[in-house]
Amino acid sequence: MIQKYLKSLGVIGIVFLLLILLTTIFSYFDWFSSTVTNYIKMTIPIVSLLIGGFYIGKHSKENGWLEGLKIGFIFLIVLFLLSYLGFQKGMHLKTWIYYSILLISSILGSMIGINKKKEN
Repeated sequence: MIQKYLKSLGVIGIVFLLLILLTTIFSYFDWFSSTVTNYIKMTIPIVSLLIGGFYIGKHSKENGWLEGLKIGFIFLIVLFLLSYLGFQKGMHLKTWIYYSILLISSILGSMIGINKKKEN
């Protein structure tokens, strides 16, 4: 049971790292402006959680939204610990809104994943 969550977190991590690598390469060759790069950096975790939520939803038996909520909370706890304990950044309204968007992305991905599983 815990393997399902570890695999989903692995998918999130791999997608996250690949998108960061592509963004770094594009930024290095000045294919994107700094404003575009900043927007891309904000959307990478959203896309990663959407894909990770899709993966866990596709491999769960029921309640895709609940599985997405669980994996989203696990990711947000790790993110919170890194930002608060690692970089000593406080929680602001913008941070809460961004974390809420990340959580909704994970839930949406798992709901789409469980519905795609039922179609097949």
